[in-house]
Amino acid sequence: MPPSITLYTNHGCPYAHRAHIALKESGLEFEEVIIDLDKPREPWYLEVNPRGLVPALKYSDDTLKDEIITESAVVAQFIADVKPTTLLPASNSSPTAALERARINYFVDTWNTKIGSFMFAMFRAGSDEEKEIKSKEWVAAVQKEIEPLLKNASPFFNGSKELTLAEVNIAPFLLRIYALSNGDILPQSVKAGLEKLPKFSKWANATMSSESVLTIWDEETVVSRTSARIQKMKAQANRTTNGHK
Repeated sequence: MPPSITLYTNHGCPYAHRAHIALKESGLEFEEVIIDLDKPREPWYLEVNPRGLVPALKYSDDTLKDEIITESAVVAQFIADVKPTTLLPASNSSPTAALERARINYFVDTWNTKIGSFMFAMFRAGSDEEKEIKSKEWVAAVQKEIEPLLKNASPFFNGSKELTLAEVNIAPFLLRIYALSNGDILPQSVKAGLEKLPKFSKWANATMSSESVLTIWDEETVVSRTSARIQKMKAQANRTTNGHK
C-alpha cells in the first residue's frame, strides 16, 4: 500500500514551498491542509506542531502510524529518503552516495548561513543608499560563496540533469529574489548583479523554470503580500521610534 501523507502548508510560505517541490519530484500522493498564517494558530494545529509553523507532514505506512515531521529542510529530506529519487542518493546506494549527500548538505548550509539573511536585511534597510550597499554586499557574497560551488552544475547542482535537494531547499528563495527585484521591492541591482555571475545565473534560471518549482508559485500574490508586510514592519518601527522620543 502507498503511504498516507498529509501536508500542512501555506502556499505563500517559502519554507512550505520546499515540501511541495520535494513531494512533486517524488511522485508521492498527499492530502493538503492549508494553514492561515495571518491569524493565531488553531489549538488543533498546535497539537500537530507546537511551534505553529509550516510545513508539517503527517506520515503513515505499513510500519509507521501518524508520525509528524516538522521543519522544512527536515521534511524535504524525509521525503527524499522515503522515496529515493534524483533529489538525493540513498545512503550507501553507490560508492559516491555519501559524498554526494555531503556536498548537497554543504551547499544548502552555505546558502543558509552566508546568503539567506541578506533579503531580510534589505527589507529593514532605510535609505536607497543603504539598500544599494546591501545589494552589492549580497551579490559579492553569492559570488564568493555560491558561484564556486556551482562549477559542475549541468544545469543542476554537481552535474545533475534533474533537481536535487539543493534546488528544493533554495528554489523558493530564488523565485522571491527575482520576483521582488522585478516588483521594485528589492533593488534592481540585486537581480542585475546576480545575472552577471555565469554559473549562478545559469543554475538559477534552470531551477526557477522547473515544473515542480512552479507548481504552487503565485508571483503576483507573493509580491503584493511582501510589499504589505514591509509597509507594516516599517510602520511598527516608526511607532516604536516615535514612542521612545
